[in-house]
Amino acid sequence: MCDDDIHQGLVHDPSVSRRTFGLMTVALTGVATVARADDTVEEKDVEIKTPDGTADAALFYPKGKGKWPAVLLWPDVMSLRPVFRDMGRRLAAAGYVVLVPNLYYRVKKAPVIEGAFNFANPDDRAKLTPMRASVTPAGTFTDAAAYVAFLDAQPQTNKAKKVGVQGYCMGGPLSFRTAGAVPGRIGAVATFHGGGLFVDGPDSPHLLIPKTHAEYLIEIADNDDKQDPTIKDKLKAAFADAKRPAQVEVFAGAAHGWTVKGSQVYNEAAAETAWANLLALYKKALG
Repeated sequence: MCDDDIHQGLVHDPSVSRRTFGLMTVALTGVATVARADDTVEEKDVEIKTPDGTADAALFYPKGKGKWPAVLLWPDVMSLRPVFRDMGRRLAAAGYVVLVPNLYYRVKKAPVIEGAFNFANPDDRAKLTPMRASVTPAGTFTDAAAYVAFLDAQPQTNKAKKVGVQGYCMGGPLSFRTAGAVPGRIGAVATFHGGGLFVDGPDSPHLLIPKTHAEYLIEIADNDDKQDPTIKDKLKAAFADAKRPAQVEVFAGAAHGWTVKGSQVYNEAAAETAWANLLALYKKALG
């Protein structure tokens, strides 16, 4: 799979500006009242207590009365920013309660990168190094449990339905770990150009598959597959051995980062196909 330190499929979104979370007393739900909404979706900046501190995140849900299945959306290496807020808003409009966390809350509030950013520049990549070091397997387990508990505490969440989790780039392994952290709640896992899903060592995300009760959608970038064509087959074998239903496919002609609008490699047609596959998975696995 990819090494998200070197790919150039993600660039700075010039529309990013620092959002003000403000000083507030967070209620038991952790919901702040800072909100941006449209006619169909409510959006709130929230703070969530974890064993390691207070995570900043964005929460989205459909307007109006009702309850909907919940989804945890792990962003890519550049964390919570406008393009992932747009994804959260779009998913909520489809009938889900969606949480998009800041991967690096232990280090810095989102947006974590300000100004121009170029993955081809070693100095720019170095800015992410201390932040990425703050994301560990153990920390992801406790974060995931806290985020799912937060989603379950929202009055808009239908707790009778399973929870979905999706991740992009380094968010792929985080999605696998989420399914392993709260296997009784996660019913669907989707990854898009995910890196490091199958690696050597005891912390490889694929080793968690037998512990989970989810259905999987693994969407692989063409250039990631060419880098290591064996990964898809290893994943298929792991799912088969664990008897977990899974769709594992390579998107021909779509480069790493193809689903992220605004990136150098954004591929709208392929991104829309991946989105349709995601919604089909959630409709089937979450209800």
